[in-house]
Amino acid sequence: MKVTSESLDSIGGRSRSSRVRRDWNGRRRHPERPVWDEEPNVATKTTKNVVLVLVVLAVLFPLWTVVITSFSTQGAITNAGGLVVVPTDLTVNAYQQILSGGVVTRSIGVSVIVTAGGTALSLFVSILGAYALSRPGTLLHRPILFLVLITMFFGAGMIPTYLLVSSLGLIDTLWALILPTSVSAFNVMIMRNFFINVDRSMIDCARIDGASEWRILWQIVLPVSKAVVAVIGLFYGVAYWNAFFNAMLYINDSTLWPLQLVLRSYVLQGQAIPGASAAELGMDQGGTPAGLAIQMAVVVLAMVPILVVYPFVQRHFATGVMIGAVKG
Repeated sequence: MKVTSESLDSIGGRSRSSRVRRDWNGRRRHPERPVWDEEPNVATKTTKNVVLVLVVLAVLFPLWTVVITSFSTQGAITNAGGLVVVPTDLTVNAYQQILSGGVVTRSIGVSVIVTAGGTALSLFVSILGAYALSRPGTLLHRPILFLVLITMFFGAGMIPTYLLVSSLGLIDTLWALILPTSVSAFNVMIMRNFFINVDRSMIDCARIDGASEWRILWQIVLPVSKAVVAVIGLFYGVAYWNAFFNAMLYINDSTLWPLQLVLRSYVLQGQAIPGASAAELGMDQGGTPAGLAIQMAVVVLAMVPILVVYPFVQRHFATGVMIGAVKG
């Protein structure tokens, strides 16, 4: 007698039909597949699409109003009663006014210098620290790793940090915007975990051939770690570009203000910027753009660099952050 799975099911008091599972719509589905792995029905797909469209509109609508208002004239802003939704009289006078060599132009230059220099310095130091901590045989490996982890949970505080920056003579210098936040322990740990997962056979072969640690790092480890370097570089760049609190603490000279501090003082709080002319801020109504248009133009200029850079780095996020944070 041939024993089949159907006969075993019948002997056990079960039939194959009794083991077939059905979803809430009565459709048949695989008995061992969880419900979230099943193909969604039409109602579920429609609901997801509607929610996704609403979320996208909720994000794009404020951005649209800011951009359109920055290109609007005084009359269009007055007729709209504030932010402009429907474009009518478009002009670039606001951008011409703030990019004509005044406070905003100078603050953009400061932000670019701080972001570019700070990101390069932070990446250099983080790469060196992460590589050293990823090699178990390095000097004082465990104590240094413990100290780095401690800084992720405990900080010195604002007053001790200010006293340190002041004692180093960094007040009213661009170094005060770079050095206090030049290294992030979280980013170092992500890089370290990624470097640990680099194929050790390549490193061992390089050592056998007489390669130094510097050569192994720059010619073997970094070329296969472009994803994590790009992601960490984006993290540092966004942090430097959006930072304004350090400038509030350490910068008293308005000529060294970054763009974000100008954005906070002028756009959010409505304060007059020291050294800015009335025409530059749109207070002269004799043919100059409205103050709201200039405010929105400053907001747009603050967003543009991140919107331009992010799409080129976004594809590295899955391999850069997830592998570096989960494995190891």
